[in-house]
Amino acid sequence: MTQIDSISLDLDLQAIRSQFPILSRTVNDKPLVYLDNAATSQKPQCVIDALSDYYSRYNANIHRGIHTLAEEATLAYEATRSAVQEFIGAASAEEIIFSRGTTEGINLVAYTWGRQYIKAGDEILISGMEHHSNIVPWQILCQEKNAVLKVIPVSDEGEISIEDYKNLLTEKTKLVSIVQVSNALGTVNSVKEMIDAAHAVGAKVLVDGAQSAVHLDIDVQALDCDFFAFSGHKIYAPTGIGVLYGKKELLESMPVFHGGGEMIKEVTFEETTYNDLPYKYEAGTPNIADTIALKTALDFIQTIGKAAIRKHENELLTYATAQLEGIPGLTIIGKAREKVSLVSFIVKGIHPQDMGILLDNLGIAVRTGHHCTQPLMKRFGIPGTVRASFALYNTKEEIDILIAGMYKSIKMLS
Repeated sequence: MTQIDSISLDLDLQAIRSQFPILSRTVNDKPLVYLDNAATSQKPQCVIDALSDYYSRYNANIHRGIHTLAEEATLAYEATRSAVQEFIGAASAEEIIFSRGTTEGINLVAYTWGRQYIKAGDEILISGMEHHSNIVPWQILCQEKNAVLKVIPVSDEGEISIEDYKNLLTEKTKLVSIVQVSNALGTVNSVKEMIDAAHAVGAKVLVDGAQSAVHLDIDVQALDCDFFAFSGHKIYAPTGIGVLYGKKELLESMPVFHGGGEMIKEVTFEETTYNDLPYKYEAGTPNIADTIALKTALDFIQTIGKAAIRKHENELLTYATAQLEGIPGLTIIGKAREKVSLVSFIVKGIHPQDMGILLDNLGIAVRTGHHCTQPLMKRFGIPGTVRASFALYNTKEEIDILIAGMYKSIKMLS
């Protein structure tokens, strides 16, 4: 690492934290320690300001108005599409479809591509670490089409064996839908290798990027994935806005999803012709303000730099893991060789929810429960875990507060 790299990778945490107003509040008379970033991240002031700016200065519907406000709103909305294209390395802005989030993106593919191309006897492959939004749409599709849903097993360490995965691939496999980063374990899957293997048998691949887009460098062309979905609210943008990327030729070949609004080209009572990409999949008045604020969030990340963010988060993960492993009776669930900044754990004899309540009394926000991955919890024979997930604004001092809170809670609950 060069000296310049070393300097550029050091975050000014004080300056970064000052941009997140919520971090200065108290909870139960204690300074907030927010460690639930895998559920949703906090928003910097610039993102909050972007929302206010839209509603204060140029609130208007987009694409069809000829007045100044409508043109300004349209330009800002489409600027986000271009920013997303750059953020994930898509070949064209036409491949960027705005959705409400990862869940809607996956459902869009299931209800359009899936209903057009999946037939009886075809196989869809998912993994044992998927969250419910990447299980249920495929279950519904398989039941409807009499197709088969196959599940890649997860090891005790919380990893997928590439060999096991390849053994499940057959000429009947039409789709692999795989999470790039597990929201419950932090595991980073080798999606590039999985995509190449799937393509070798003629299958398409959807990558669930809900947890990866904020941590990893995403290049959909290098990955060669067919679809990629992520949510804005996990990358410092507002809730209710997400992105579905799809290869242009696939999106063009798929039927429409929702009807009405910008997705039409011409309507008569006899028939309707549909709009070109990407508007073909953006029916009705879209979520304009949150879409515009998504660009501000992406700019915020790009300004700091993902490499610097990742270095800091990895340091937090290493520090937190070492501290937690020193707590008697604590077991970390998920010890993959490659993880993002997330630790899931249980403490012998203590229900995760009880631990979460006591930590909240100390101002510490962690997630407890099954994390919308009930099959994965069943795989490990547990009802749920306590999950601490870290973002660029978290500090080692906050981890120290978590650890002290853990000792105090364990003493009270034992």
